[in-house]
Amino acid sequence: MQALTELGGGYWVLTPLALNDGSIVFVNRGFVPTDKREGASWREEASGPVMVTGLLRLSEPGGGFLRPNDPRSDRWYSRDVAAIAASRGLDRVAPYFIDLERAPDESGLPIGGLTVVTFPNNHLVYAVTWGILALMAAAGTAFLNVQVLQTRRWSRRAGPPES
Repeated sequence: MQALTELGGGYWVLTPLALNDGSIVFVNRGFVPTDKREGASWREEASGPVMVTGLLRLSEPGGGFLRPNDPRSDRWYSRDVAAIAASRGLDRVAPYFIDLERAPDESGLPIGGLTVVTFPNNHLVYAVTWGILALMAAAGTAFLNVQVLQTRRWSRRAGPPES
């Protein structure tokens, strides 16, 4: 699957992992540069029981920005777990995948642990927005009260209607 990381352009390597109950979960083993797309230079996949440590991520259906996934050509622009599983003929696949964490002593390809997790801090924007809305509400209330008071004052000065 195509990827753009701090290391440049390349691909994510998603590997199906069979669980003890027979279900499958995809594991994003990491990033490989474009020129290393073929797996000959990668670390070997585990053949026995393994423990996976990483970040659980929800499926990303639909494709990338302005690029739909193309299962027929095996071109993937987003990690759409259901579509990838269907194209590979896999059943009982979890609706999520795991971004593998890179072990400190690990080297070689694929390069795991490149998931960027950021939580935006928009509290100042929220405070300014609500402050402006409060000022607008106060100004509207003041304007309305002034209009009502002026209307009452003018109606008292005019006195009773002449007959």
